[in-house]
Amino acid sequence: MTLTHAQPSEAIGLRAPDWYRGATRWTQLTFTDDDPATLDVDFWIDVMRRSASNALCLSAGGYMAFYPTQIPWHHRSAFLGDTDPFGALVEGARSLGMHVMARVDPHAIHQDAADAHPEWLARDEDGQPIPHSSVPGLWWTDPFSSYHTEFTTDVAREIVREYDVDAVFANRWDGPRVVSHTEATAQRFTADTGLALPRVANLDDPAWPAYAAWHSRRLSELVVLWDDAVREIKPHVRFIPNRGAALTRDLVPELVDDRYPMFFVDKQGRSDLEPAWTPGRIGKRTRGLYPDRPVALITSVGPESHELRWKDSVADPEETKALVVDGFAQGALPWFTKFKAENFDDRWVQPIVDAYRLHERCEPVIGRLRYTAEVAILDSRGPAGRTPWTPSPGQGAHEDGVYQALVEARIPFEYVADEALSADRLAGIRVLVLPATPELPPEQVRVIEEFVAAGGSVVAAHDSSVRGPAGSRELALGDVFGVRLRQDVRGPLKNKYMAITADHPLTAGYEGAQRIVAGSLVLGVEQIPTADGVTVPFRFVPDYPDLPMEEVYPREEPSEPAVIAREHASGGRTVYVAFNVGEIYWEALQSDHGRLIAGAVRWALGETPRVQVDGRGLVDLAVQEGERELAVNVVNLTNPMAMRGQAHELIPLTGQSVRVRLPEGVQDARARLVVTGEDVPVSVSDGYAEVALPAIDHLEVVHLTW
Repeated sequence: MTLTHAQPSEAIGLRAPDWYRGATRWTQLTFTDDDPATLDVDFWIDVMRRSASNALCLSAGGYMAFYPTQIPWHHRSAFLGDTDPFGALVEGARSLGMHVMARVDPHAIHQDAADAHPEWLARDEDGQPIPHSSVPGLWWTDPFSSYHTEFTTDVAREIVREYDVDAVFANRWDGPRVVSHTEATAQRFTADTGLALPRVANLDDPAWPAYAAWHSRRLSELVVLWDDAVREIKPHVRFIPNRGAALTRDLVPELVDDRYPMFFVDKQGRSDLEPAWTPGRIGKRTRGLYPDRPVALITSVGPESHELRWKDSVADPEETKALVVDGFAQGALPWFTKFKAENFDDRWVQPIVDAYRLHERCEPVIGRLRYTAEVAILDSRGPAGRTPWTPSPGQGAHEDGVYQALVEARIPFEYVADEALSADRLAGIRVLVLPATPELPPEQVRVIEEFVAAGGSVVAAHDSSVRGPAGSRELALGDVFGVRLRQDVRGPLKNKYMAITADHPLTAGYEGAQRIVAGSLVLGVEQIPTADGVTVPFRFVPDYPDLPMEEVYPREEPSEPAVIAREHASGGRTVYVAFNVGEIYWEALQSDHGRLIAGAVRWALGETPRVQVDGRGLVDLAVQEGERELAVNVVNLTNPMAMRGQAHELIPLTGQSVRVRLPEGVQDARARLVVTGEDVPVSVSDGYAEVALPAIDHLEVVHLTW
């Protein structure tokens, strides 16, 4: 599987139609009302210069204007006076040869505008305006009103006409997460669908699916309207409303697919129990849907807390640097954001400079090579929700556990989005992993069946491919796995085990054990008698009590299959795990579960992996390739808080080595350590090149050529 990446900035001209491919290191400054009075332009120019930033996103208008707007009801900063802070920094950034994007925020308006234009306001089910939850006197706007279609369009046109910008970026543009019950919206919805607007009290209202589709289409039409408006003024300029991690999955692809030349994922920091590899997953997941489009990861210089909102604080320097580095090593371009131009704590500056300069050093290699992997996780969104704001079921902890196990096992992997699943997208993939993917549509089942028939391998778990109404559920990929569904998901169960019941490579690493922990949610399956090549290395121990202690013992012999391995005539291999192995690994972190996931993928590969990185510690790997060259990005995630979100200390790694299978016939190779900046010896033996690495701080990139 090979995936493209944005080109280095040196190759892209300013104000060209593909300017966005040269925007690879972003500075974002979000002004506050009082910033115009104290703005230190020289400080910000110096930060952009020191960090080698080549793109700027800067607050311009919408909710509040930071330039001398001429549009009525476009609320100016109270401290603006006769200054133009937006214009001053646009000019400064352009003097450094940077790309510039203007930020607008149309989600709220002030009282005077609300009084003058009540039709702009979002309204609740009783028809009352929806007040802003943070500041009295502010009101939410209706995204389907003339505030968005006319007023915000005029703001965008004014900015593009008066300033030298490449794009307009809209934040919080899609309205409050409720149905806006304005008279105009209600009439338009009824005219389009023949239905009345749905109400939250009745989630079974048949109008909900219609509203979700209508909401998606109306927002998509808004994207087109805004983009057309700015391109009429300057053809190279784009209007790119924020989509976050959803990308365009909740919009109408045929309308917006060509309107998003790049993506900005607003995941500003790790929080709660998110692991150290979170930033890298954003790059992979985006590539799984749009392999040819750049993505930038928006990272705050402060801690991310949706509840406590410490917007003026600064995160630990190691945390900030780690977020940026793991992101760009996996293809998510660096973008830092700072709230407020005034600095109360400048400890964020040096970590950003260090991380950005590291990206600059690596960009000539990682910025032009394609990402590649032999293993891919299917990124499944699952059935649609009832409302536009109902989270997709996704894979949650099922996917998290599989991701963690593969990172720990040092197995490079990518993503494939379910709506992009095809034989072409699976080209080069040897193992497709399904952590928990129920209700796969028939066309996706067919692609997977054909993949295995052509020699591909699949590792699946839990309810992957289970479909149908209650009482008549089936395992759609059962014929591939060699089993049929006998009983749907059962649990949560306590004290559940599985016994080792066959000699198989999947049981390696469990020496001394007769049985190991199973899952908390299990499915009853039975082997298809006519399926050949099937081995059942693990079978469930029948349930037994967990209390009183005197009753805690098995009554029956192991029987039902828990893990089913199959070798196919095509050369492909399949492993089906009939319980929630990913979820239970993520929640309980029992090493036997991680060993099972990694072991299943390794066995499914069928031969030695193309790339191996040996050594101790937690690393995140990415592999990139080009014509007669390959790069292995080794990100050091080894820190005491790796599984707790925040990073305070990085532990350097030593004793690492990289082993790469060379193309047939290649007898010699050269290697350079991009971060260290040194050429190093390469040992070539039996078709493999091996490179020893010195100590790794945050990152090393091993660049092999032949």
